[in-house]
Amino acid sequence: MNKSELIKAAAAKAEVSAALAAKVIDAALDAAVEAVKNGEGVQLVGYANIAVVEKAARKAKNPRTGAILNIPAKKAVKIKAGAKFAL
Repeated sequence: MNKSELIKAAAAKAEVSAALAAKVIDAALDAAVEAVKNGEGVQLVGYANIAVVEKAARKAKNPRTGAILNIPAKKAVKIKAGAKFAL
């Protein structure tokens, strides 16, 4: 399912126009992105947890040359599916 299909499905389920559904979905996704960019987590109970995690600095080996590389610490986004996504 892509974004336009999601918008059509949400509009049909909520019995609103596709334009209104698109605005609501875009606003919700933008709010979630802003929260994650600010270092906050987003918890959609039953659906998903989105969190910012710290990745430690580490050393890696270039498989082609065998050279040791220093990979700096960084932040990453971790998404964990909730119970409603259980198959």
